[in-house]
Amino acid sequence: MARNACIIAAGMSKWGVREASLVDVFQEAGKACVEDLPGFNKNDIDGLIVATSYAGRCSFQVNTAPVIAERLGLKPTSICARVDVLCAGGSAGMILAKGLVESGMAECVMVAGGEKLYTPQKWEIFYSELASIDHDWDAPHGLGLPPPVFAMTASAHFKAYGTKKEDLAAVSVANYNYASDNPKAQMQRKLTMEEAMTAPVVTMPLTLYDCCPITDGAAAVIIASEEFAKRFNRPLVYMRGHAQYVQHSVSSNWPGEHAGDWAHLRVAAAKAYERAQLSPKDIKVAQTHDCFTISEVIEAEELGFCKKGEGGAFASSGQILVGGKVPINTDGGLLACGHPFGGTGCRQGGELMRQLQGRAIHQVKDPVFALQHNLSGMNVEHTIIIYGKEPVKR
Repeated sequence: MARNACIIAAGMSKWGVREASLVDVFQEAGKACVEDLPGFNKNDIDGLIVATSYAGRCSFQVNTAPVIAERLGLKPTSICARVDVLCAGGSAGMILAKGLVESGMAECVMVAGGEKLYTPQKWEIFYSELASIDHDWDAPHGLGLPPPVFAMTASAHFKAYGTKKEDLAAVSVANYNYASDNPKAQMQRKLTMEEAMTAPVVTMPLTLYDCCPITDGAAAVIIASEEFAKRFNRPLVYMRGHAQYVQHSVSSNWPGEHAGDWAHLRVAAAKAYERAQLSPKDIKVAQTHDCFTISEVIEAEELGFCKKGEGGAFASSGQILVGGKVPINTDGGLLACGHPFGGTGCRQGGELMRQLQGRAIHQVKDPVFALQHNLSGMNVEHTIIIYGKEPVKR
């Protein structure tokens, strides 16, 4: 008989500039995750997948998974491993957990992701990010530093489709205002359009509030079989479908017509919708990878929430707000929650689980299906997970 995987619990540490160590933030996230589901016993967790990319460089800790298992008091019998797909690490770990559960190789898997990125020497943070891309080809030219890459992306989208700075500012304002009520977010403040429009320039046309911050923190989720999930008095949230697509690694092999054309995301989206037996019109709430405001604009287009070239108007007309067509990043997203690489996918999954269970802070009215998306590195990989209150028909 076919098995279905469900996301049953989620938690995160406080995100921001932390004095805490990598292990500390993982412990906070793991504890919050277990406590999220009353009656859950952590001894039932038979697998652990840890998503982190900079543990070795910033925390001098490799072979991370067994260390985190020990500190969380877990004794995995099915899997104990680390995944490193940078920004998509948490989502990739969740996809692997889904496969383990649905194959019968595991019953209950925790996926925990996070980073300790701040170091005493701030220059070292940015220098380390050059390791995120192809070290032989793009890194020597400084392309591993994200703002210039996404500034080129924004400029290309402005030129091709008439997108405006006001459209990007609308994304900043929406996501900051969502995060102002999120006690775990890094940026807990409201933002006005005037502040967003007059912020200091980082790399034209991107300004301060167009860019996600550097973040310390972790998040965790628990993926379990449908049968296991039914033990608890909580609505089931199924992992209906997923996709993870890589078409290139170096910038010279970009798959689209220009930097604002994300052909590889379109392929990933089509595959995820096919596997989930859904279409874009079914998605009523989403978490997308808003590492920069222009990212959310383009993602709304390529995921099918609006037509290509209309992502700016989609955002500035309020369609990303609760009550709009597809509310996006309802907990603040990367822009305001922060982005501790491996932790982001797990945070996104937790928010969407709560949305479908009716217990989110900024609750969307009666959503049945939800989608999360990550990009990774220099926009070379796209990862999507689709959730639903109902399983796929087999």
